[in-house]
Amino acid sequence: MKRFILLLVIIIFITGNNYSQEIEATVVVNYEQLPVAAKERLVNFGAQVKDYLNNNKFTRQNWEGDKIKCNINIFFTASSDELTYSAQLVVASQRAIEGSRRSSLMLNIMDNSWQFRYERNQAMYFNQTDFDPLTSLLDFYAYIIIGFDLDSYYRLGGSELFSRALDISVRGASGAFSEGWQTKSTAYNRRGLVENLLNAKYQQLRQDIFDYHYNGLDIYHSPDLKAEAQENIVKLVRNLEKTKDQIDPRSVFLKVFFDAKAGEFVEYLKDYKDQNIFNILKKIDAPHISKYDEALK
Repeated sequence: MKRFILLLVIIIFITGNNYSQEIEATVVVNYEQLPVAAKERLVNFGAQVKDYLNNNKFTRQNWEGDKIKCNINIFFTASSDELTYSAQLVVASQRAIEGSRRSSLMLNIMDNSWQFRYERNQAMYFNQTDFDPLTSLLDFYAYIIIGFDLDSYYRLGGSELFSRALDISVRGASGAFSEGWQTKSTAYNRRGLVENLLNAKYQQLRQDIFDYHYNGLDIYHSPDLKAEAQENIVKLVRNLEKTKDQIDPRSVFLKVFFDAKAGEFVEYLKDYKDQNIFNILKKIDAPHISKYDEALK
C-alpha cells in the first residue's frame, strides 16, 4: 500500500517526544586536504552530524511510513584556524517506488560553500530560532529533503518545509558566514533554490512532480497501468515545454530537478510510443542532451 503521511495540508509543529524522526542519513567525511592537527579535531564530526540528522524531528508531525534515506558527503577544503572550516558537501536523497524494490533519486546537490566554526566534540543543538552556520545548514537541507519527499506524495505538500528553509537562508545571508546563503548568479545557490520552489511560476511543476511520482513511478510496475504511468511522466515534460518561455532557463530548481531525474526520463520513457518526447527534453534540459541523444539511437 502507498504510505500515508498525516496532516500534509497543514503541518502542525508541536512539542513532544512521541513522534518518529523523518530522516535516515548516511554521512561520509573527507578531510584529506587538511593538516593532521585539523583532522584530529574533526575525528568525531561525521558521527555527530549523522546523530544530529537522524535523531532530531524536523517537522514534529506524526510521521508515518519509512524514513527518508539520504547521503551526505562532506569534503573539507580548508581550516583557517583551529575553529574555522570550509567545506563542500553533496546531498542526495531517495524515495521508494511503489511496487518495486527500486528507489527514485530525489536530490543530488553539490554545494561548494559551507563555512562554520567547530570545536572538537562540541554539542549540536536543534534551534529553530537562532542561526548557527553549522547546524542551520543541516536544518536547511533536512527541510529540503523532507519537502521534496512530501511534494511527491501530496500536491505542494512540501511548502511549509520550503518556507522554513527560506527563513534560514535569509538569516544566513546577513550573518558572519554569509557565503553560500546570498543570492548569486551561479548554477547552484541555496537562496535561489528555495525562492524558486515557493515562486508561483513553478507551482505547476511542483504539482506535476507529484503526478510524476505518485501517479507515474508508483504505478509504472503494474502491467495494466504502465501506459497511464508514462502519460503522467510525459505530462510534466509537455507542461514544461508550454511554459519554458515564462520561466528562467537558469532556474536553480530546474537544475536540481533535472540533475536528479534526467536518467529516469530515459529509463521510464525508452519504450514510450512517441519518441519525440526526447527532442522536447533536449530543448528544456540542455545540460543532459547527451542522455536524450543516446535514448533516441
